[in-house]
Amino acid sequence: MKLFSCDQIKQIDDYTIKNEPVASIDLMERAAGQLLIWYLPKFERSRRILIFVGPGNNGGDGLAFARLLASARYNAEIYYIDFTEKTSGDWKINLQRLKTETDVPLNYLKGLDQFPSIFSGDIIIDAIFGSGLTRRVEGLPGDVIKHINQVETTVISIDIPSGLFCEDNTINDYESVISADFTLSFQFPKLSFMFAENAQHVGEWSVLPIGLSANAIQNTISSYFFLEKKDIVPLLKRRNKFDHKGTFGHGLLFAGSSGKMGAAVLGAGAALRSGIGLITCHVPSCGVTIVQGALPEAMVEPDRNEKHLSEIGNTSAYSAVGIGPGIGLEPESRNAMHKLMEELKRPVVIDADGLNILSLNKDWLSLIPKGAILTPHPKEFERLAGNSENSFLRLQRQIELSGKYKCIIVLKGAHTSITTPGGTVFFNSTGNPGMATAGSGDVLTGILLSLLAQGYSPENAAVLGVYLHGLAGDIAAEESGYESIIASDIIKSLGKAFNKIREF
Repeated sequence: MKLFSCDQIKQIDDYTIKNEPVASIDLMERAAGQLLIWYLPKFERSRRILIFVGPGNNGGDGLAFARLLASARYNAEIYYIDFTEKTSGDWKINLQRLKTETDVPLNYLKGLDQFPSIFSGDIIIDAIFGSGLTRRVEGLPGDVIKHINQVETTVISIDIPSGLFCEDNTINDYESVISADFTLSFQFPKLSFMFAENAQHVGEWSVLPIGLSANAIQNTISSYFFLEKKDIVPLLKRRNKFDHKGTFGHGLLFAGSSGKMGAAVLGAGAALRSGIGLITCHVPSCGVTIVQGALPEAMVEPDRNEKHLSEIGNTSAYSAVGIGPGIGLEPESRNAMHKLMEELKRPVVIDADGLNILSLNKDWLSLIPKGAILTPHPKEFERLAGNSENSFLRLQRQIELSGKYKCIIVLKGAHTSITTPGGTVFFNSTGNPGMATAGSGDVLTGILLSLLAQGYSPENAAVLGVYLHGLAGDIAAEESGYESIIASDIIKSLGKAFNKIREF
């Protein structure tokens, strides 16, 4: 699914109105109909509904929704925030329809002293400002938003929480942004929904289709994409009858140190469960028995040092290389990492302490092999690229870093972002909070190493691997709940995740 800027969404709206053709008021009616379809099965008829509307088309959506609720015999009330005489044309039409066709109470809020009493069982519908907002909310609307945020009841935002900008909220005042429990976005999610600091305002979001032009969507260029199953299915390679283990590559994993050998076990286990033909783990000699005891399917190459990584050796016999999980920051380990960076001619995924070593030696960044996959969590990324004021600005740094060093960066999070050297950004749709557990990142490294070894391009490996990792986590959560997930549960669920992707 493409993600568009609000300006682009408006252009797609305009194209749909002109070329379908469909009147803008009828497009608004479609949107209100989708809101009703979403609402009816979720909330009891007995609950009082207070719809706060502004003067623009978002307010017009709220007026249309109120009319449809009334026709379905729901108890709705309108509260218009009366701070301007300028209202949109479709707003005026929907106001007239509301007055003519229903007896929905229409209240004008000219000050907070007219704010209604709200009780815990009530529902607030936020239709104050939509996606066209470009400046902070101030004055009466800002006061109303702050007041709504103090009320302990369910809040549903239409299209976008009022006060939130579609993309960059760096200069925004979050105190004047609605904190919604649910956000019902028309046709596309907004880019700002992907960022952690906006989560408390967006709540649980859903996309409601309103029939915008497929031609306009296809022909409108975007660098941002939200990954869905339909994007993943074509990437997955099929196995042939006469394939053998050599067909699916031989991966080399540099992982582990004294006290952290679990990172090697998890990474190699995930690689094996992701379809790799052969996996060799280069580990400190103290970890040989641990890895071979835990994973009889894996081969082990012992380092000459007992407790940490100190050498690299020849990597030319391997299809792909992974380095970083649990290797530590010992000087010998840093030197080995530097040698690898200088000599490596194979696809590589760099994670954890591999990234931390790069952060301690920024001049080594120029040695990152083209097409390498880097998998930092936010703190690791900050060590690499410096601090960012918010997630939007951090994403811009991520895009810049991918382009500068011709690498793919997988920035882990609730909607993991994948950036390519060409400037494309993919946001992941799978995964859950239960995956915030020790070793989850090591599992992802193993999956990515496996896919690289099997011959997937770095971009396809990153996209498929991140989606698969999150999907396996979702399957694990269904079986045990968020709190009980451990990293090995994700590995155990990989087979079911593959099968789920293949389902039609």
